[in-house]
Amino acid sequence: MNWNFGDILDGIESGISKDAPAIIHGDRTVTWGEFSSRTNNLARALQNRGLNPGDKVGFYVRNSNAYPECLAACFKARLVHVNVNFRYRDKELWYILDNSDAKAVVYDAEFSNEVEALKDRLPGVVAWIQVGGQSLKFSDDYENLVTDGLGKALEVERSGEDLLFVYTGGTTGMPKGVMWRAEDLWFALGGGINTPANRGEAPESIEAHVNNVLRAGPGGRQIPCCPLMHGTGLFTAVTTLLGAGCVITLQSPGFDASEAFSAVEKHQADSLVIVGDAFARPMLNALESEPNKWDISSIKVIVSSGVMWSRDIKQALLKFNDKMMLVDLFGSSEAIGFGTSITTAKGETRTAKFQIGDKCKVFTEDHEEVAPGSDERGFIARCGPIPVGYYKDEEKSAKTFPTIKGVRYSIPGDWCTVAEDGTLTLLGRGSNCINSAGEKIYPEEVEEVLKTMNSVEDALVVGVPDEKWGSAVVAVVELSSGYELDEQTIRESVRGQLAGYKVPKRIFAVAKMFRAPNGKADYKSATSHAEASYSST
Repeated sequence: MNWNFGDILDGIESGISKDAPAIIHGDRTVTWGEFSSRTNNLARALQNRGLNPGDKVGFYVRNSNAYPECLAACFKARLVHVNVNFRYRDKELWYILDNSDAKAVVYDAEFSNEVEALKDRLPGVVAWIQVGGQSLKFSDDYENLVTDGLGKALEVERSGEDLLFVYTGGTTGMPKGVMWRAEDLWFALGGGINTPANRGEAPESIEAHVNNVLRAGPGGRQIPCCPLMHGTGLFTAVTTLLGAGCVITLQSPGFDASEAFSAVEKHQADSLVIVGDAFARPMLNALESEPNKWDISSIKVIVSSGVMWSRDIKQALLKFNDKMMLVDLFGSSEAIGFGTSITTAKGETRTAKFQIGDKCKVFTEDHEEVAPGSDERGFIARCGPIPVGYYKDEEKSAKTFPTIKGVRYSIPGDWCTVAEDGTLTLLGRGSNCINSAGEKIYPEEVEEVLKTMNSVEDALVVGVPDEKWGSAVVAVVELSSGYELDEQTIRESVRGQLAGYKVPKRIFAVAKMFRAPNGKADYKSATSHAEASYSST
């Protein structure tokens, strides 16, 4: 089949309305005609600076028009996307760019000081490209590159083997570069089934997909509320672009629910992408505080992935638009499509309850399959279109992507149980599991209970060293406005819903929860805070 994203984009750009919006950031709209020209120019500029197929490009940028433009340019020139977490500092930044063998780095002007400090330690980088501001003396100006040239399509033969990297921090060790082949990623994302133009059927070829898209016209309008540098935002944006849709990015460096809803109303966005309660709760708070401020009737679907999305928040959001579908996806950078949970005004699925995908199984630590309905806990695994492995790490690749009875699987480490009807109950990531006096406690289960309380805005649960218990369950909470910490009341509330050994031994309040920009839990920082607080009591 030779599925690749560069050929799909070329096909769409050859016939889609030149005036249809492709990407929007603030007041700047880039039409599909402009998007085609700008990304072709950028692809050629990277080639002219010595980059060849398979070379890596670091994306050290926040959400803006530059991210999807650079992504498309890489697809077209057969270059490899490398996401760089903009929260990283000197050593972490150097590690990502050095480990990935980046030959080009596109960076926002706000990070010019960090780039200047890194340059001499990264001799393999042959092209530095600055977005905005006065470019450093050794850097190219991004806008000059995308506007310099005729904007014609590249004459290059692409392959389904073309790669895309997603660096994932995980919970332990240094970040790992997940290697996705274009063809595998295409089918992991649904193989075109999720593109409305294909009417729920997988197209047989790139030509068939492109013809369907051109016949249907411009696709949907999506707002990735989470950073594009993480898998959830990245993969959904790729899907939108490959369906001739429009990706709308927000301007605030942190998530601003008011800005998001204003963008929905202004641009008639029909889908939003979030990462659990860290985004959904501020959205609900904004709607409840000013219920008549925004018209959000254009929203058809809100997609979440990466962390739990609480049932109560889902139900409350639906009161403001009962036509929405709230989709909770169970996946990771290492695998897509473990399971799906859908909530509408007509029905709901309990938080952490997912319908298992058709290529998924649940295995024990000994790689024995867990029988549905047995209540045995195991690791979720997926076969079929999965990553090649981790870049330059054969040992970790072998562990996460084992071959079991002749079939290769991706097993990122998420514990779950599987019911008789095939539904999964997600328990948590194995590396976060707390062993307290021999009992296993999964943090997400306790966190879900904590976040149902009116006094708790957000919560993380970790294990800290304890002489009696080995590891004590400790909760770190961000209190709701107007509340003071009442440990005893919170603990008793948890005790009423969970087994006693799961009740936090101590609860500590923080002004702001430990979370990354994409909403995922920063368990390392939460554990450090909990250990320091616990040892002082």
